[in-house]
Amino acid sequence: MYFYDEIDQRIVDERVAQFRDQTRRYLAGTLSEEDFRPHRLQNGLYIQRHAPMLRVAIPYGVLSSRQLRMLAQIARRYDRGFGHFTTRQNIQFNWPKLEDVPDILADLATVQMHAIQTSGNCIRNTTTDHFAGVAGDEQIDPRPYCELIRQWSTFHPEFAFLPRKFKIAVNGATHDRAATRVHDIGLDLVRDAQGAIGYRVLVGGGLGRTPLIGHVIREFLPEQHLLSYLDAVLRVYNRFGRRDNKYKARIKILVKELTPAKFRAAVEEEWAHLIDGPATLVPEELARIRSRIAVHDYQPSALTLADAAAQRSDDAAFLRWLQRNVIAHKVSGYACVTLSLKSTGVAPGDLGDSGLDAVAELADRYGFGELRVSHEQNLILPDVPVQHLGAVHTAAQALGLAQPNIGLITNIIACPGGDYCSLANARSIPVAQALQERFDNLDYQYDIGELDLNISGCMNACGHHHVGHIGILGVDKHGEEFYQVTIGGAQSATAALGRVIGPSLRQDEVPDAVERMIQRYLSLRDSEVERFVDVVQRLGIEPFKESVYGLKAHSESPAV
Repeated sequence: MYFYDEIDQRIVDERVAQFRDQTRRYLAGTLSEEDFRPHRLQNGLYIQRHAPMLRVAIPYGVLSSRQLRMLAQIARRYDRGFGHFTTRQNIQFNWPKLEDVPDILADLATVQMHAIQTSGNCIRNTTTDHFAGVAGDEQIDPRPYCELIRQWSTFHPEFAFLPRKFKIAVNGATHDRAATRVHDIGLDLVRDAQGAIGYRVLVGGGLGRTPLIGHVIREFLPEQHLLSYLDAVLRVYNRFGRRDNKYKARIKILVKELTPAKFRAAVEEEWAHLIDGPATLVPEELARIRSRIAVHDYQPSALTLADAAAQRSDDAAFLRWLQRNVIAHKVSGYACVTLSLKSTGVAPGDLGDSGLDAVAELADRYGFGELRVSHEQNLILPDVPVQHLGAVHTAAQALGLAQPNIGLITNIIACPGGDYCSLANARSIPVAQALQERFDNLDYQYDIGELDLNISGCMNACGHHHVGHIGILGVDKHGEEFYQVTIGGAQSATAALGRVIGPSLRQDEVPDAVERMIQRYLSLRDSEVERFVDVVQRLGIEPFKESVYGLKAHSESPAV
């Protein structure tokens, strides 16, 4: 992970002092709500349904054990004993008191953490592959580029008040685990024919009210021009993006209305004034950033995951966990372990203070004190020696974090929904829990195979429902909570948006509807390796629509 230098620390400390004074003045009545609002938002503070919510930045999803212990301490001291990991690789605290927030930020600063730009109409936390730096299919490590973007975007005076929030994702692996195609800007790290590093630049993706897949506007941008090209994209957006209607203010709407070709031309014209200017990346700057990212003292060995399986061949629970929750590391003799935060009965992404402390201990004992947060709302131990996988599994079982369901139907992505969020139309957590209970049988889950199920409580799509193989969206129908179902979404390099299958359902109807679709899928698949989403792509939504609505599917038009 990246370690702050003196300038990084000073910036964070100064922001804490500024916000402490702003909060004092607001509580004293000398700073109005209107004036305080942008200050609190750009320090990660929302006003939610029941209490303030503080969103803490975890830049590109990388955490140290020391930082995780601080998050546990904050959960105990200032919240109700738990935190919620989000699809943007951050963590949220749902119950802090406003007057305590400056103290929370001060505590975070002692471990090189902050909440800067985790909300507001600015450039948000840059996200990437949760296996960055360790994945076997990685071509280029994206972490230095993510850190470069973080430093460039933090307090950027020109982009502090954009038309709407702005999200950037970076991918450096063969498999896109960063969902770059549904971000405002997606960057694929690539090499040209001569082996030089550059970026494939996608712009205009995003979910929410108008879900769209991003468009490639440059197939290859040379490495040194990253920041000047980002400047050009943001300048065009800042100049032409709508500010009169927040629902049409995202860059995806601008790209769609201009057309990708005209947007690209505007960016290239703007970039012509910036190319080879002060923002040009020099090798010394990348070297500086790389020098502050921890380099671990790996001790390679010949042990493989097959060896680990052979040593505990009679332990079915371990073998399932090894299959679903563990992947090979790029360094021989090591593995990457996903700790599932999706046990039945627990809100997806939630972890209590004692669990946070215990995971930090695992990172110290069986790794290099480093962890990752995935956009699927799980935690990762990225550097576990293969010989310790058995011990890690035993410890994770004791903590309730060894559910072998990564990639399966109960590995549900869900926003906090109406239980907390003031924007939500409906609750997400009870629906997630009902589906976890319905599909709790592991044999059934394994028979179903790979399936992404995502739930959002409103059209803001914090649960990424549009790109779930099955997506569930909470909607309001005459003051009542209903749920719209989409199928066929995907988030990888072949990203796709799900299609609505029909009229929205009551909460108690959702588990039956999902199970009927699953049963139809099992009867239609060509083989055990054909996934649910593959069958939807092959046959369309009609068989699944019929399984949910029966004859009504032909007489009722899809409606919210």
